[in-house]
Amino acid sequence: MLKTGILNPQILSLLSRVRHTNTIVIADRGFPFWSMIETIDISLIDDMPKVLDVLRAIREQSIFGKAWMAQEFLENNSQTIVDSFATAFERISLAHEPHEQFKKRVPHAIGLIRTGETIQYANIILESA
Repeated sequence: MLKTGILNPQILSLLSRVRHTNTIVIADRGFPFWSMIETIDISLIDDMPKVLDVLRAIREQSIFGKAWMAQEFLENNSQTIVDSFATAFERISLAHEPHEQFKKRVPHAIGLIRTGETIQYANIILESA
C-alpha cells in the first residue's frame, strides 16, 4: 500500500507514461472535454482540489521543463493569484499565449487532470524535461 506521494492510481499511471517532451494538462472545472486524450477527473467541489494542489503534487513525482498558460490568465486575475502561480513554476519555463493558441496544444497531450479550480484561465500544459 502506498504511504506517501500521489495516491490516485490513475494519476500515477498517467505520470508513469510521461516521457521526454510529452505534455499533460491540469485543467479547471470548466475546461472542455477532449475525447482524444485520457481525462482523469478529480474534481470534488468548487476549488477542491485546486490546480496548484495538483501541480505541487505531480512536481514531487516528475520533472517538467516547460509550461504554458493562457495570456488571459494574466488579464483576468489579481496580481496575488498571478504571483502564486509564478512561484509554483520555480525552475520551469512558463510562457503565456492567447487562449486560442493554448487550446491547439491540448490534443497533443497524453492526458488531462480536471480539478475543481474556479480561477479563470488557470489551466496549465506541462512538458516533461
